[in-house]
Amino acid sequence: MKTSHLAELQNEPACAHNAKEKSGCARPKPGATAGGCSFDGAQIALLPIADVAHIVHGPIACAGASWDNRGSRSSGPTLYKIGMTTDLSEQDVIMGRGEKRLFHAIAQAVTTYSPAAVFVYVTCVTALIGDDVEAVCKAAQQHCGVPVIPVDCAGFYGTKNLGNRIAGEAMLTHVIGTREPPPVPEHAQRPGIRVHDISLIGEYNIAGEFWHVAPLFDELGLRILSTLSGDARFHEVQTMHRAEASMVVCAKALLNVARGIEERFGVPYFEGSFYGVADMSQALRAFADLIDDDDLRARTDILIAREEARANAALAPWRERLRGRRVLLYTGGVKSWSIVSALQDLGMEVVATGTKKSTEEDKARIRELMGENARMIDDGSPKALLTAYKDYRADVLIAGGRNLYTALKARIPFLDINQEREFGYAGYAGMSELARQLALTIDSPVWTAVRKAPPWAAATVRNTPRALG
Repeated sequence: MKTSHLAELQNEPACAHNAKEKSGCARPKPGATAGGCSFDGAQIALLPIADVAHIVHGPIACAGASWDNRGSRSSGPTLYKIGMTTDLSEQDVIMGRGEKRLFHAIAQAVTTYSPAAVFVYVTCVTALIGDDVEAVCKAAQQHCGVPVIPVDCAGFYGTKNLGNRIAGEAMLTHVIGTREPPPVPEHAQRPGIRVHDISLIGEYNIAGEFWHVAPLFDELGLRILSTLSGDARFHEVQTMHRAEASMVVCAKALLNVARGIEERFGVPYFEGSFYGVADMSQALRAFADLIDDDDLRARTDILIAREEARANAALAPWRERLRGRRVLLYTGGVKSWSIVSALQDLGMEVVATGTKKSTEEDKARIRELMGENARMIDDGSPKALLTAYKDYRADVLIAGGRNLYTALKARIPFLDINQEREFGYAGYAGMSELARQLALTIDSPVWTAVRKAPPWAAATVRNTPRALG
């Protein structure tokens, strides 16, 4: 990929803080990609498209380090769960066999699995040796009769967020707008209700959490043409340009997709979140306002009133247990503020939040929710997190799975909030699950037990002879 193209991807006009210094293509430092490189970001953004064969063109370690780490779930095909790689060795690099291996890998994937499409991910090695991946993809597409999409996302290009953006650009260039959506099926018709088409950008169905939200859209007569990319199908992504409105869900780095669809096809969009009662209701209202259907607005208000009443009734006992509890939140991106809103809904106090992977707009939202004196932490080292936990007198650490063992060794309550988690927290139903998991975590009797002195230590004290006076 040309340097000029990378610079264009860093320049996002739709971002209010676009004038800030960009982090892409910075001089690499040892360990700088610990939070994810461009390849990692591109693959996790597209991997949930369930009926696609995802081929990593490079050494096998690249595929092994990033495969299936998004935690997305599918209601149908599971092809995305199969890790595929060209497994290049030193001999392949020296002898120039990379392009030939890629062509045969694509043909094998198509013959064996009959995918709806094949995505090919460029890695550092194949970018450095100059494999013409785009030409190979074109030749393989003609040979196999299946769309083959190149995703030029070598890890040394920059950060995970840049990789997300590269993935989105690949969808805009090669996929979105290449197919028309089917007519609304008979079973989706609602008597007296006009069905509107929408799309969701940056919704990954982590732990199946979007299935808490989807029935509400069905009830309102909002047909989801596609999500990019949770529980998605390739043919659905192709039709996103025909949506009447799009929502950017918890994925700031895919803002270029929403902007591109608006510029090319005139589809308006807004940014929102499905975490927390207030944000969930706001997202539904935003769709009704953007589509500008008075009947939809009225039905949306009725649905929100009903669901909020149910949610508040279900959350009442949990709020009693959680009110006033102090939370240290260390995550990144949009979760650094969307989860804050959800926790405040429960009456909890967020004493500090992590901003290592957050944009300037994410930080602005944090200040709106937590005040101008909001504590933001960038250092996610074990020492820094435990120091912050102690200094801010937190009751629970909410962070990603990589911090789990730090918390357990320190014998403090911990809740996993990142993509590896086992529970879905989106929507009204997800809010109850979040409250339940928090209460169970904080009030678990294990913390009292593990903080006690061990029996052998007490026995040692009892058996120590007293000094003679």
